Amino acid sequence: MSGLLLPGAVSAASTTSSGSAPLRPSRSGALCRQPLGLQLAAAPPARRLASSPRTADCARWRRVQQQHKLATAAAADADAAALAAAAAEPEQQQQQQAQAQPHAADPAAADPAAAAAMGSSADGAAVEAAPKKKSGSLAKRVVFGVILGLSGAAVIIIGGWVYAGVACLAAFQLSQEYIGLVSAKGIAKGAPPPPPIVNSAISLLCVALNAWVFVTGGRSASAMAVASFVILSLQLLVVRKPRFAQLTSSLFGLFYCGYLPSFWIRLRLLSVPAVNSGALAATVPALLGGPTHLTVGLMAAFVAVACIIAADTGAYFCGKSFGRTQLTRVSPKKTVEGALGGLLSSIAVALGLYKTCGWPDNSLSAAALGTLVFFSSLFGDLIESVIKRDAGLKDASNLIPGHGGLLDRLDSYLFTGACVYFWIKFLLTNLGI
Repeated sequence: MSGLLLPGAVSAASTTSSGSAPLRPSRSGALCRQPLGLQLAAAPPARRLASSPRTADCARWRRVQQQHKLATAAAADADAAALAAAAAEPEQQQQQQAQAQPHAADPAAADPAAAAAMGSSADGAAVEAAPKKKSGSLAKRVVFGVILGLSGAAVIIIGGWVYAGVACLAAFQLSQEYIGLVSAKGIAKGAPPPPPIVNSAISLLCVALNAWVFVTGGRSASAMAVASFVILSLQLLVVRKPRFAQLTSSLFGLFYCGYLPSFWIRLRLLSVPAVNSGALAATVPALLGGPTHLTVGLMAAFVAVACIIAADTGAYFCGKSFGRTQLTRVSPKKTVEGALGGLLSSIAVALGLYKTCGWPDNSLSAAALGTLVFFSSLFGDLIESVIKRDAGLKDASNLIPGHGGLLDRLDSYLFTGACVYFWIKFLLTNLGI
């Protein structure tokens, strides 16, 4: 029977006389022992090979195993192909339905020339869309910038409680946007933000600091110390294990959004008459206080704001037109050429207002003021850029269309008020302040 036996015919002929495991031929032709169960389990169901001392039977055994493997692989490939065909069937039906629709619904399919024309027009529209979008964004930025500038000028001229009220509202909004930046994932990942009750206290104390400065006529040092003590003590009470990063972020928020804006109130409260601006003082209506309303505080605040606007505008357009050299990695879009344009614009506006309004008292002081305003506004902008970069946000909020948040708009003003106040109070000794 050429060495092949039926599964039920395996008998004592394939075992040794001692009743041990059956023998199988090795490659060398010698007999070796292998459990019979393994032989029967490894063989195909349709055909079982019994152990045989012959080398030919062992070769047949290997061929049958190889054929079984090939058949199993072919069956698996067939199953995979069937599954793929079933998955692709809905898409094929949709394509057939689309092809069955009349060609009149698609003019491009009926007329190749029309299709080419439509493609070229679509490409042209896509090319024109980007400049239109940029011009629309620039127009929106200019419109809202003009509105903010005119409103700010009116508030500065009116002064008094109106000026202080606007400063308090600005401090509250600045603190809210700062808290949003500190609570962002980029910063909170390394240092948990202060708890909500501490954030609310920061906003209220920022408003209180500005109101206190106005009521007391410019006194803010002791108020800032007390407010800092309140914020840190509150954090120790409500946080089980406060971290130093939480203490510093809350304290910096109080300083950045409350104490720094208060210097604009202190600057506006400088009540010494601007004696060199007599011609301009004569034009002040009695409704606003007459000639005595034109004080050093009014002129200093107005000139400082005008120089900041000139510096931002000059830097923007010069950077767009001539910018080639990166100024700093903190803000990659700022260029050295743009910074030079902003510096020259700030000095030019300061000199122009000196010629027009007679303040400050000489051109050298005016140029110095323009230079001081430019650098304080530039670094104020960069400081906020560091906060936004760590927070992973482009803007502090979307409060002002085209400008972002109020913090994005006033970042150049925060340190400028303190610097201009210091310059007038302690360096311009001829003003009698």
